[in-house]
Amino acid sequence: MDKNIRKRNLFLSDFYFNFGELGGALGNYGTLFSIILGVSLVSNMNLGYILLFFGLWYIIVGLYFRLPVPIEPMKVIGVVVIAGGISQSEIVASGIILGILFLILGYCKGMKFIQKKVPQSVIRGIQLSLALILIKTSFNFIILDYFLAIFCLIIIALFLVANKFYKIIDISAIVIILIGIIIGLFHFGIPHMSFISFPEIIIPNLQDFLSGGWLLAIPQAPLTITNAILATSLLMEDLFHQKVDPDEFSKSIGFMNLTSVPFGGFPMCHGAGGLAAQYRFGARSGGSNIICGLILLIIALFFASPEFIELIPLTVFGALLLFVAIELAKHGLKTDSILITSCVAILALLINVTIAFIIGLILAYLIIKMNKISK
Repeated sequence: MDKNIRKRNLFLSDFYFNFGELGGALGNYGTLFSIILGVSLVSNMNLGYILLFFGLWYIIVGLYFRLPVPIEPMKVIGVVVIAGGISQSEIVASGIILGILFLILGYCKGMKFIQKKVPQSVIRGIQLSLALILIKTSFNFIILDYFLAIFCLIIIALFLVANKFYKIIDISAIVIILIGIIIGLFHFGIPHMSFISFPEIIIPNLQDFLSGGWLLAIPQAPLTITNAILATSLLMEDLFHQKVDPDEFSKSIGFMNLTSVPFGGFPMCHGAGGLAAQYRFGARSGGSNIICGLILLIIALFFASPEFIELIPLTVFGALLLFVAIELAKHGLKTDSILITSCVAILALLINVTIAFIIGLILAYLIIKMNKISK
């Protein structure tokens, strides 16, 4: 193994628990809550179970990697579920399929093989496409309340300037989340506490596996490979100068889904956008994951109702997502071929990630072949 790949020895000194880690923990909630809240509202999935497994795996992954590795809902599956017509059994089936796939890829060193075959410019294109998608999503939230959005954006910008010139800790995510909670309490009052019950196992039938595989697992797999694994591994090196084996990410995604989804959890993965969010708002160690996980566990165990999440206006999440997108776009532009990266990003935004990924690969290899011929 490469000597630069981070070893997995567990030392307390590797973890920080401060305002920066707390800010990083809250910084990724925009994407997390916007998807799982939508899923819980349109499907029969229990929000408490979803949050329970997210909380547990945030802590486990933070302890293992000792870095702020995000846990995110699988976005393609989330979007399809929110659009309607998908049963919980189909969601469970897709999570099991993807869990098995990425566990096999991880243990067979499949991600290293794919990483060697996929040009960096294509991966950067996926990063940039996610930044564009996040910008689009953030504007959908921002237009709900322009005044609140501008107020939140000003707060984030002021902390950004203060951090750059005066080294003041950036707690902007904490501040605007608190503002959102106060606004929600003012409008809706204190939500009722809802204690979570013990989850039961869900066993999909053959038809669930067929439909869940076709409608959910197949479209999700390319995004997970590129953004959740390869792009996250690359961004981890950009931000922390640490090489994290992409096969380790693949294995963790496999374990997360196989141990969570059959018991009511939602399909989970990592993600470059979430990593950019946690880093942007102060996360520098696995302590951010532990804090994030504990907060989610408390919500899951005692406040597992959609009403609690709905306290925070979506506009607040929109402001967070906009700055996350900017952070991610900066790294997406660190490419050796702006042509390929731009094509992948635009196609992913206009069509979908799978087609953009395939076309980007073809274009990259055509350019490589042409360059060899010209020499």
